[in-house]
Amino acid sequence: MYNQDEKVVYPGHGVAVIKRMLERRVGGKAMRFYELEFINKDMTILVPLNNLDSIGIRKLSSQKDIGKLFSMFADPIIPHQNEVALNWNKRNKEYQGKIRSGKLSEICTIYRDLRHIEKNKELSFGEKSLLHQTELLLAEEIALACDIQTESAMHQLRDLAQKVHQQ
Repeated sequence: MYNQDEKVVYPGHGVAVIKRMLERRVGGKAMRFYELEFINKDMTILVPLNNLDSIGIRKLSSQKDIGKLFSMFADPIIPHQNEVALNWNKRNKEYQGKIRSGKLSEICTIYRDLRHIEKNKELSFGEKSLLHQTELLLAEEIALACDIQTESAMHQLRDLAQKVHQQ
């Protein structure tokens, strides 16, 4: 269970604050919900308490987790033989599954993959969109966990990507 005013990560959408817990009747049954208000989006949703695990809602990462993320990100990329040639639809389906998992390491992997592919070819519209989405998700969580501005977190990510590509 989470507490009121606690920050949580909602997979694919980013960081939200638990505004309150409320009870509503749905189909004649009393159900309890968290009301989540997203930090960087003008959006509020109700999430049933009994669905938190299946949705993938999790606690905000710690600074230690972010440090591990940065060290993972900084590892040299070992390209797959057919990485660039793989069908975008298949890769996108795989990437969307990783985003839905809500795991920071999975989102980082997508970001790393797309930055690597970008080094070898121009990204398609879908790839650029996904790169932007993962960059925002990573930067938002890094900024909150490390108590820095989102723009600063974004610059750190881009600097790491640049360093990796120069290796």
